[in-house]
Amino acid sequence: MVHALGRRPLGLQHPKLRFHQVAFDDPAALAALPPLDEAYLALGTTIKVAGSQEAFRAVDFNASHAVAKAARAAGAKRLGLVSAMGADARSRIFYNRVKGELEEAVGALGFEGLVIARPSFLAGDREALGQPVRGGEKLALRVSRWLRPLIPGNYRSIAAADVAAALLRHVPRAGGRLVLPSSAMQRS
Repeated sequence: MVHALGRRPLGLQHPKLRFHQVAFDDPAALAALPPLDEAYLALGTTIKVAGSQEAFRAVDFNASHAVAKAARAAGAKRLGLVSAMGADARSRIFYNRVKGELEEAVGALGFEGLVIARPSFLAGDREALGQPVRGGEKLALRVSRWLRPLIPGNYRSIAAADVAAALLRHVPRAGGRLVLPSSAMQRS
C-alpha cells in the first residue's frame, strides 16, 4: 500500500493508493502515519509562491522535516528526498541554504538509507499540478532543449519523472547516504 500525503487531493485513484489530506504544520496529522518501510519526500514551494522567505522556510524546511521525522517514527528505514542542485547549509543563497539545512536535519534522523536527489531545473507540467505557469521557465526550457548537447549534465533541465524514477531505483536498497546529481538521474 502506498500512502500519499498532500495539501490537496491528488486527482488520481488506485486500489493500492491511500491519500491523506493533511495540514503539514499540524503535528497531530503527521503522528497518524501507518507503519512504513520507506518514504519519499518531495514537498516544496518557491519563495515567490510562498510570498516570503519565512513562508518558504515553513514549507521547505519545517514541514519537510516534520514529515521526515513522522516517517522515521512510523518505522521508515529509508528515505528519498528531493532537494536542489546547490543545496548547502552554509550557502549565502537563502534557497540553497534552506535546502542544505534540511538535508543535514534529515540526515541526523537515523535513517539506515538516505538518498538525496539534487536536480537542476525541474521540467514538467506545472499547470497540471495547479502551480503557476512562469513565462521565464517556458522560455528557458525551449532554449535548453536546443542547447542540450552543449550544457553539462548537472545543469541540464530534468524531467520530474526522471527524478522520481531514480529515487525508486535507489531508495529500496539504500544503505548510508547517497547524493544523486542531475547527471546521475538523466534518462537521456
